[in-house]
Amino acid sequence: MNKLKSLILAVTAILTGSAAWAYDGSCLWLSGADNDNQAVITVPKSKSPTVAIAAEELNKSWHGEPLRLEIKRDKHLGNEGFRVYRDKKGLVLSANNDLGLLYGSYALLRDNAAGKAIALREETPAYNVRVLNHWDNLDGTIERGYSGHSIWNWDELPDVVSPRYREYARANASVGINGVVLNNVNASSKILSAEYLAKVAKIADVFRPYGIKVYLSANFAAPMQLGGLKTADPLEPEVAAWWKAKADEIYKLIPDFGGFLVKANSEGQPGPCDFDRTHAEGANMMARALKPHGGIVMWRAFVYSPADADRAKQAYIEFQPLDGKFDDNVIVQIKNGPIDFQPREPYSPLFGAMPQTDQMVEFQVTQEYLGHSNHIAYLAPMWTEFFDYVSPSSLKAIAGVANVGNDTNWTGHPMAQANWYAFGRLAWNPQLSSEEIIDEWMPMTLNYPENTPKEVTDGLKKMMLDSREAVVDYMMPLGLHHLFAFGHHYGPEPWCDIKGGRPDWMPPYYHRADSAGLGFNRSSSGSNAVAQYPAQLAKKLDDINTCPEEFILWFHHVPWDFKMKSGATLWQELCNRYQSGVESVETMQRQWTAAKPYIDPELWNDVNERLMTQARDANWWREGCLLYFQQFSGMPIPDNVTPPVHTLDQLKGIKLGISNYECPTPELLNSKR
Repeated sequence: MNKLKSLILAVTAILTGSAAWAYDGSCLWLSGADNDNQAVITVPKSKSPTVAIAAEELNKSWHGEPLRLEIKRDKHLGNEGFRVYRDKKGLVLSANNDLGLLYGSYALLRDNAAGKAIALREETPAYNVRVLNHWDNLDGTIERGYSGHSIWNWDELPDVVSPRYREYARANASVGINGVVLNNVNASSKILSAEYLAKVAKIADVFRPYGIKVYLSANFAAPMQLGGLKTADPLEPEVAAWWKAKADEIYKLIPDFGGFLVKANSEGQPGPCDFDRTHAEGANMMARALKPHGGIVMWRAFVYSPADADRAKQAYIEFQPLDGKFDDNVIVQIKNGPIDFQPREPYSPLFGAMPQTDQMVEFQVTQEYLGHSNHIAYLAPMWTEFFDYVSPSSLKAIAGVANVGNDTNWTGHPMAQANWYAFGRLAWNPQLSSEEIIDEWMPMTLNYPENTPKEVTDGLKKMMLDSREAVVDYMMPLGLHHLFAFGHHYGPEPWCDIKGGRPDWMPPYYHRADSAGLGFNRSSSGSNAVAQYPAQLAKKLDDINTCPEEFILWFHHVPWDFKMKSGATLWQELCNRYQSGVESVETMQRQWTAAKPYIDPELWNDVNERLMTQARDANWWREGCLLYFQQFSGMPIPDNVTPPVHTLDQLKGIKLGISNYECPTPELLNSKR
């Protein structure tokens, strides 16, 4: 019976060109072993487990000419770089060490799998620290996680080590990620206890051959919560001594421990400001405990205490005066935008404003504000847009908030794997384009047959490349931001106003809609947030006529009848953008439908169902936002925009009742609207 089934599948694939492999998403972009592979690989004699991994990967998947691996000193390659060249004996992959050989092996296999000709080249990573931040809690929940529970089985460790840890390390190494923060930035001090450090050490042992260091989020008040001290004041000798002893304890267990990530004096987390000390004083105290071991502190600049009427200015206000006061093993970690991972934000003005301080960017790979794991939103265009403003060379490191969980396919939405992949590739080489990255990822992951028509693969590529802009259009076009439902951030609630809540947690704080217009006035006549940017850019942003339209409602309160570049009024343009977003998702559905004969049925059905949810959500956003803002504009919805089928009161009545740790199911969404 099994032979007959295999024959039927094979014939079906030949006749229809469809994929006949069983998809569950667990392999990500990495191919499994090819039992018929005839690779000829020569490796250096070595006891290194990393060299053994490189050889294993090549032997099972390399489909090119004979390849020789060599460890060969080259001052240009550093600790992680590699070189691909030919000599009289054939193709050579060389590096200064075993880790460079591993990265080079994955690069060659990537070329192979994407159908590229082998490029002779020399590569070194842009940053020495390329880290994923897990917002995983010790109870297995994941803050802003939409792909199941945490992959860290703390209850089983250290006795039981899941095989998924190795697969996770392999996936990260394959795209160049070399560090993982295991726990949530809203950290439990328990992670630093002897019990949990023994568990962390087991994970570090699995990661080490893949060149991945373990980092931990540290609670600044751990000396009090875990050590029993009466204070966590960074200038108290007993506090510094506690952290030094803790660092010594960690490095005895984990010699290559990377260091600490710290969220301090933000959203209720403790920090040095609780003791009238500065962020620099707190960070430096912890950094000095790590420095003898080679560890670093990544100190987050995500703060918004109510010291100014504009939340967008807070990080700059608190951190810019501290330039030059941080120790050399402290890196200030800054979110890409000045608010909070919105679908589109201008870059944070703190970048470039601290020339004597090492800085790193923090991207969000998980889709907290982009439809969770229900929406396709390929985020490489967002991140390359950031690098259009901020020179990659101005940064010391790069971080991404992970979208990984214990779902079989790792990321919930199968297409969200592209964001994990893209983050790794941009962390290694921020000069890559979104198009180059998707050209690599698609054939490796979707695994469509070679005879798939070009118009189909071009459609899939366009679907991915246009997806983030579609989300911006149907959620918050023209610089609108933070219009989400309270708490879980799924769906529109521009009307949300929780009694007693902080104003800067409420959408009206950001959109400022009134009968005169829409948008937050951050120009020189408003909060003057534009002044935090370099002078030439500040001048451009300050003028409503020269401000880029994608940011116009971020920096200006714009009259409803203001004439946009298209010739339409602001109101008409806003309606058109929402309509365009909905129509873009409909186009994505057609592009995915066209690919049905060439995509594994399980994968196709999964993505198709999520696209149906995305299409319904896009309409929900369009109707909710336009009906709400129409109250202020007093203008009719244009004829070219699909009329609403709900009333505003009906839309205001939608309450999902979900937590910050889950994605709403289609069944829940359909029952509520």
